[in-house]
Amino acid sequence: MTDWNNKKEVLEAVREDGSKLKRASEELRADKKTVFVAVKVSGDALEHASEKLQGDREVVLAAVNDWGIVLKYASKEGQGLPIT
Repeated sequence: MTDWNNKKEVLEAVREDGSKLKRASEELRADKKTVFVAVKVSGDALEHASEKLQGDREVVLAAVNDWGIVLKYASKEGQGLPIT
């Protein structure tokens, strides 16, 4: 059983299924490494990231790279990020 407060266990879980980020603690949903791994696996995990990371250029670009539709989960700042 996954401890959703344990970074190592959450990273393992989101590597298998990025959408499991929604179960992670608030602290880990604000952890850039954890969120980055989750959105690379499943772009829609961006919906469950902290608001700050929903506006982070690197995280948003990783999420929309293969999952363009998930741009709707980016913050207003994240939606306006330049692509290049």
